[in-house]
Amino acid sequence: QVQLVESGGGLVQAGGSLRLSCAASGRTSSMYFMGWFRRAPGKEREFVAVIRGGAGVTKYGDSVTGRFTISRDNAKNTVYLQMNSLKPEDTADYYCAAGPYSSYYSGRDYLAGAYDSWGQGTQVTVSS
Repeated sequence: QVQLVESGGGLVQAGGSLRLSCAASGRTSSMYFMGWFRRAPGKEREFVAVIRGGAGVTKYGDSVTGRFTISRDNAKNTVYLQMNSLKPEDTADYYCAAGPYSSYYSGRDYLAGAYDSWGQGTQVTVSS
């Protein structure tokens, strides 16, 4: 298993930026899919972004495309989520997740089932 610890959340005004970090420890060699999900109060969990192993291909949820950027520092076992042009609707708890390669989830890594390790979450609040 992999242990994940998120940081970087906080309160920001609309239009501002935040960068979330996710530090991994444990069996980090098993990490292939590294993703971010979020859950707003009263809403379902939502896929935000994923970065895959190897070439580091990325994918984003429709609501964040063009504003958020996911990146990965393999030497530090850390994944980042740069969030720009934040909107009040981005307010949520953000969760980092990691999962091993799975042929079933290849191309479906926007699904929570692709991940077997989750962080405790970090809160992001965007004021209008």
